[in-house]
Amino acid sequence: MDYIDHGGDHRRRRRSLHSSIQHISVIFIYLTFHSVITLVGASIHDYQNETFIRRSNSFFFHGGSEGLYASKPISFNHSLSSQDNFPTGKSFIRFESITFRRTKESAEKASSMQQKTGLVEAIIIKVRDRNNIGSVSLNSDAICCTPELAKEGSCKLGEVIIRENPDEPNGPKRLQTFFEGQDEETNMVIQTVEINSTGMYYLYFMFCDPQLKDTVISGRTVWRNPDGYLPGKMTPLMTFYGLMSLAYLFLGLVWFLWFVQYWKDVIQLHYHITAVIGLGMCEMALWYFEYANFNSTGSRPMVITVWAVTFTAVKKTVSRLLLLVVSMGFGVVRPTLGGLTSKVILLGVVYFVASEALELVEHLGNINDFSGKARLILVLPVALLDACFILWIFSSLSKTLEKLQIRKSTGKLELYRKFTNSLAVTVLLSVIWIGYELYFNASDPLGELWRRAWVIPAFWTLLAYALLIVICILWAPSRNPTRYSYSEETGDDFDEEAVTIVGSGVKVSEMATRLERKDRKSSSTSLSTDHHVFGVVEEEDKRE
Repeated sequence: MDYIDHGGDHRRRRRSLHSSIQHISVIFIYLTFHSVITLVGASIHDYQNETFIRRSNSFFFHGGSEGLYASKPISFNHSLSSQDNFPTGKSFIRFESITFRRTKESAEKASSMQQKTGLVEAIIIKVRDRNNIGSVSLNSDAICCTPELAKEGSCKLGEVIIRENPDEPNGPKRLQTFFEGQDEETNMVIQTVEINSTGMYYLYFMFCDPQLKDTVISGRTVWRNPDGYLPGKMTPLMTFYGLMSLAYLFLGLVWFLWFVQYWKDVIQLHYHITAVIGLGMCEMALWYFEYANFNSTGSRPMVITVWAVTFTAVKKTVSRLLLLVVSMGFGVVRPTLGGLTSKVILLGVVYFVASEALELVEHLGNINDFSGKARLILVLPVALLDACFILWIFSSLSKTLEKLQIRKSTGKLELYRKFTNSLAVTVLLSVIWIGYELYFNASDPLGELWRRAWVIPAFWTLLAYALLIVICILWAPSRNPTRYSYSEETGDDFDEEAVTIVGSGVKVSEMATRLERKDRKSSSTSLSTDHHVFGVVEEEDKRE
């Protein structure tokens, strides 16, 4: 009966654990997929033979969107930017080498005697003014001016309808480019539009002439904020990464003092924690310098970006391996990982390669708002590997707690319970934050809350830092390392995962039998010792 009870309890625990792991795996897959989308910003938008989409009676192409701060007032001590010959402190959108190419059939239909045979307009508009584009009539969804509206004098035939507000000088802006004669190509004049009002700006390239169908656009636009080229929603992250690098530095100094004070009692796990702290410090510092350089030059420095991406991938890999080996009881329940070492290393190497590839595609080169198919392809392996890590971590943690309960290692059991509670709190906070993130994105589909968007990625960095602090506190070096280090006196060590044993009840009963044998040996030894002592006393009494 004991065998059946132990096996049933074990199976119920496993089912509960597997259910929890499934939910956590879904969370991590969402986080990994979401990181690909949320990190796509906009500062330099590149267009390579992009096509226009038909909507109502117009054709449009979305040229980009970004939160821009208003230009700062000009002062006499302001200098000109070396790259754009524009006063520093100014916010603008610059059009560079924009080329429109129509089809040969469309060009042949145009008259060679006409100077203007096709119009393409660039419309810059704030999100709050989006209703000023298109017909004012409730019975019409026309975006381009129709002959009826042109007769009324409310718009010009062939142009996009823009209702200007005389009380709002910073309303929608229109830039026009014409095809000439039967030319297949036309170039937009290089020009810069200053931004004097803070808001989320959208750029659309539009035309109304059906003859220009299948026209493509190439070139790029540069978006700049008053303090640099970083997009508005990314600007606070530069300061955040600077502060986080100082936070990791402080944690590293405290850990180093602990390390030096108790260096004779340091175990191998402490070196793993030290590596994670060092990697976190380098990662945050590199991202700060990468953002600072990008903010000042407008282009991402190749060397710094590659190093920052590599440190991020290495830190993510080592952090997950640290959680895994801690959950396995490395240095606490087992002295080595045994046959699992090669599997752990293999999983770590595969995860590093997948994460490095994803990070390189995500960050290398200029930031633009075209994610591409490569990111969607690369995110799937990372999501699956994250799910494997979570599955392995929680299953190993369950086995470690079970071992400690059977061995009655009170101190270590309490340590792992605190660690389990910390992971549970981390998962709970993650679920709550995901809920807030879903609400945030659902309530702000057009990005009007862009000034708060930086908080979402910053939270995950803070959460990882907080979990690292918890691990540092729980496994801090001390004069009594036996409170969490492996000791052969606690019981026979065996590798459950390296040796296949059928039936969980067999394992529990074998462990219980071993402990009972040890108790019997110790009790029989004490009884024989007591009998010997009392016998000596009785002999002495008889002699007297």
